[in-house]
Amino acid sequence: MKTIDTIIFDLGGVLIDWNPKYLYRDVFNGDEEKVDWFLNNICTSEWNEAHDAGRPLKEGTDLLVDQFPECEAWIRMYYDRWPEMLGGTITDTITILYRLKQLNAYSLYALTNWSAETFPVALQRYGFLGYFDGIVVSGEEKTRKPFKKIYEIIINRYDLSPEKTIFIDDNINNVEVATTFGIHGIHFRNAKQLLAALSALNVVV
Repeated sequence: MKTIDTIIFDLGGVLIDWNPKYLYRDVFNGDEEKVDWFLNNICTSEWNEAHDAGRPLKEGTDLLVDQFPECEAWIRMYYDRWPEMLGGTITDTITILYRLKQLNAYSLYALTNWSAETFPVALQRYGFLGYFDGIVVSGEEKTRKPFKKIYEIIINRYDLSPEKTIFIDDNINNVEVATTFGIHGIHFRNAKQLLAALSALNVVV
């Protein structure tokens, strides 16, 4: 195996704790059934993913309001109160990222599915984002994981050698597509498992 020189991190679910339930548990006074119903039937993950791929937030919001006018107030809260969906950092993984940065032996990048309109909030809130040599944000590129184009973008933009690159993501579909480019994929579950997977690729943190 060629020596690893680049490590790409996903953000949400790996380094940042993001969950729309944090907002809607407050909105629905802790009624977990109502939270699940709303996020499974109205503001769905598929609807949100379209914004990750570049759809303007206003366009997506108006689309749902037209479909479900009785839920208008709740729908508009999704992006009006979006920062309330951000939890803290995933501390153990941040520690791994920090150690990698201190080693100064690897180029570090982030590849994230994130709306271009909300990502500035994360940039302002999370100082560790400054550790990266580059960040590819799906909403800015008008495509998202797991579509192949976004992997081509990060490879070409930063002149990466896939066989020397590791990609870490909590979504197995995203990891599997990365591996089709020859990238070494790690399906993230927790920090301990990540350390073991890095070690297996001769990356000692």
